[in-house]
Amino acid sequence: MHPFKHWFCAIALTALTLSSAQAADKLRVGKSVGTTWTFIQLDVGMKEGIFAEYGIDLEMASFSGDAKLQQALAAEALDVGLGSGPSMAFSVKGSPVIAVASFANEPRNISVTVPINSTAKSAQDLKGKLIAVSSSGSLTDWLAKRLAVEEGWGADGVRRVAIGDAVQMTAALKSQQVDGLMGATENGYQLEERGEGRVLLGMEKYVPHFVTHVIFANKQFVAEKPDVINRFLKGFFASMAFIRDNKEKTAEIAAPVLHESPAVLNKTYDYLMPMMGFDGQFDPQGLDLIKTSFLDMGILDQKPSDDQILTRQFLPVKP
Repeated sequence: MHPFKHWFCAIALTALTLSSAQAADKLRVGKSVGTTWTFIQLDVGMKEGIFAEYGIDLEMASFSGDAKLQQALAAEALDVGLGSGPSMAFSVKGSPVIAVASFANEPRNISVTVPINSTAKSAQDLKGKLIAVSSSGSLTDWLAKRLAVEEGWGADGVRRVAIGDAVQMTAALKSQQVDGLMGATENGYQLEERGEGRVLLGMEKYVPHFVTHVIFANKQFVAEKPDVINRFLKGFFASMAFIRDNKEKTAEIAAPVLHESPAVLNKTYDYLMPMMGFDGQFDPQGLDLIKTSFLDMGILDQKPSDDQILTRQFLPVKP
């Protein structure tokens, strides 16, 4: 190549690189829980450069639950957050936050785990038993009620006790203060691996339609920077597609984030992948049920309209 042409190409490449870097928009994104498989899209998308392809530079943070995530979004400390469907009720209560996409349907990520020496073999063996839930009125509390009602025992057919977070519930299970816990499926797999517990059943049987996880955004940010939200969502669901098509690479990225063994990651992937969504659309039946759950959990006194809790302006997402 002629020296001048070589020099010109080098300058052009440098200019293009600088232009691309300048075009990337910073976006502050939070996870309501840092160590859960269903939120691994952010880590995979960053590691694989997928968000960068859409001009998004992620600044990621993790929280100790949905309430903290919602507080950060309302205070404009975050632009976007990954949280649970039940948190859409915050919008009805006046929070300046709106759901912009759904990405997980039936709650396969929540299961009943029993002690390793439990004699329970099926749901029928849980009648009248004491099950640990995170807190009164929580999703795990509602799911325990749902299980009992669907089995024909009535809402109190399974006794429930509010224990706290996953660490506290696991401690209660291991010391056999409870007959089981309603919690993260992957936590149950970890207990199985250590010989301390056994996953008895998943909640998808009792709630085949739901809105388990959604992407939230600050309403003002949506109004002022809809293009950034649009590009983030494209990067997010492109990352989801990568996860679907690259199991081994996903496990490699997830391992240091989730601190789980290859066996647990493999089992978690196979069981949870069917609940994931790929275009952000809200399942109508799931949406109706989650509105009902707001009433059952005492969060709201009447069902909200769709526009009170979500926007479909970016849907369906097509990366």
